[in-house]
Amino acid sequence: MESRHLFTFLEVVEAGSFTRAAQKLDYAQSSITAQIQALEQELGQPLFDRIGKKIVLTDAGRRLLPYARQIMRMHSMAEEDLRAHSAVSGLLRIGAPESLAAFRLPGIISEYRSKFPQVEIILKPGSCWELREMSRSGEMDLSFLLQEEFSDKDLHVETLIHEEMALVAPVGHRLSNGIQVSPDDLRNETILHTETGCSYRLLFERYLNASGVYPDPKLEFWSIEAIKQCVMAGLGLSLLPLVTVRKELEEGRLARLLWDDSTHRVATQMAFHHKKWRSPALEAFLETTRKHAGLWRQDKISV
Repeated sequence: MESRHLFTFLEVVEAGSFTRAAQKLDYAQSSITAQIQALEQELGQPLFDRIGKKIVLTDAGRRLLPYARQIMRMHSMAEEDLRAHSAVSGLLRIGAPESLAAFRLPGIISEYRSKFPQVEIILKPGSCWELREMSRSGEMDLSFLLQEEFSDKDLHVETLIHEEMALVAPVGHRLSNGIQVSPDDLRNETILHTETGCSYRLLFERYLNASGVYPDPKLEFWSIEAIKQCVMAGLGLSLLPLVTVRKELEEGRLARLLWDDSTHRVATQMAFHHKKWRSPALEAFLETTRKHAGLWRQDKISV
């Protein structure tokens, strides 16, 4: 049963004649007649008695009338609801590791919320492998990842910036003398690590191990802020994304050691399922992110 046939049926009932309904809808009268006949044929019974120039609803027509009105009301409600939500609104589920959630996303979210306050954002923390899986399953609308650059057959992956890494130490540490630090220099140092499975931790450990260096003891933390505080307190050294320690380096509360990070740099990437519908809300967030990423790449950190 086509909705346009029901709409025409209601217009004929309201107008009281095929001619007046055709004039109101700006249709040819033959088109109105054809639509009513198609509806009658589908239902298997006449809807109008045509007596002279008058039309009168049959018993079937009277029974159909309330259902037709209800169907058209629901049709209008559905159109209005979808039209309203075609604007930038709704819910975005975004995943990110703690380092990006704390040091890359606040500026993006702040600008986005100022432009699109109707959008609800749920920010979920997680490791990169967890976030990749949630993006593949559709649990996340968008995931931010901090890891070696990768591609995935199920995901659209976009690299935003290659993150510079910083080996940081307490101010006045014996290695903070401006001389290039080698893996062997770290042999007897305590390394403060992020959680097991962290991409840049794995790259750093692999690099040290390849040189026969296995720092011990190791301390493991889930919080970058905790690591920074412990380094400042003299508990050890740590390799962290430069963006996460920039403020402390500029303020002289941490020392950056001269360290070649080229073999264990990671990339900040965003990923979402390539079959996912890009809602207006998601498209706007992607564009806001790309804008900020352009500014990150222009920002030359000198500390």
